Amino acid sequence: MKTLPAVLEKQYQLIMWLLPRMAEFPKDQRFLLADRIQGTMLDVLERLIEAVYRKDKLPALREANLGLEKTRFLMRMAMERKYISLKRHVFFCQSADEIGRMIGGWIKSFGNQDPGAQGCRERGVKGEVQMP
Repeated sequence: MKTLPAVLEKQYQLIMWLLPRMAEFPKDQRFLLADRIQGTMLDVLERLIEAVYRKDKLPALREANLGLEKTRFLMRMAMERKYISLKRHVFFCQSADEIGRMIGGWIKSFGNQDPGAQGCRERGVKGEVQMP
């Protein structure tokens, strides 16, 4: 049996935390922004699963990394529109940054770097916080 990478579990746990938060979005945004965030995060999980089982892992890992970056921007938009609190946004950013570092490390293990990825910290979101 194949041992699954920790990044897969981290992504799964972040999605499980995120789903109830998306249900709190205003009704007109649940089927727009919340749906897009959920879908993109599920796509990242799918790409990570593909990376575990495919011989050529790099395309799936790069797609996962790109999806995570897209979600960061979508969550920033949700926070700026006050659909989620700053505290929850910071928690999301910290979790997404950790997942991004794990994906980046996996990519680097193949001798390739992805210089375009930028976490929430570089965008000015700071602070330590417990799961809200």
